Amino acid sequence: MKKFRLPRKTKKALKGNLWLYPANEKGNSLMAHPTKYHKDYSALKQGIVRNLIDPKNNRVRRKAFREKLDKENYVTDEELKSYVDDIIREDLRKSSYNTLIKAKNHPKAVKSYFNFVNAYQIFSTGKDSYGNICCLAIDSAKELLKDTKKKKN
Repeated sequence: MKKFRLPRKTKKALKGNLWLYPANEKGNSLMAHPTKYHKDYSALKQGIVRNLIDPKNNRVRRKAFREKLDKENYVTDEELKSYVDDIIREDLRKSSYNTLIKAKNHPKAVKSYFNFVNAYQIFSTGKDSYGNICCLAIDSAKELLKDTKKKKN
């Protein structure tokens, strides 16, 4: 039986990616190796196999993620206080709340405020990973609110 071989450039283009078959009823997917097996290569050509690390798809996903977090969403100060109290530990609550109030009125840091509010609202629906984004938004607001002093020569 003849060994399956691909041209060098094709093989190089396919390497470094994770190829998956469609998920079954349980949600599990089989991994495909189109550079090694002819069956997987033909499934790739037919469009059955999908690339998990597709850079084009990744850009689209990242853009949608940023749009979801960056949309303008103002909340009252009392509501913001309850968000901070819920997600931030007790010794950092006051400083975090003050930072977000300042960021709400600052032209450069307002995006961090929106990120916090939107991430918290997603976090409250049950997606726990957005809690980290809330904390990162507060850190980002602190950095953007710092005044950089220029050195005089």
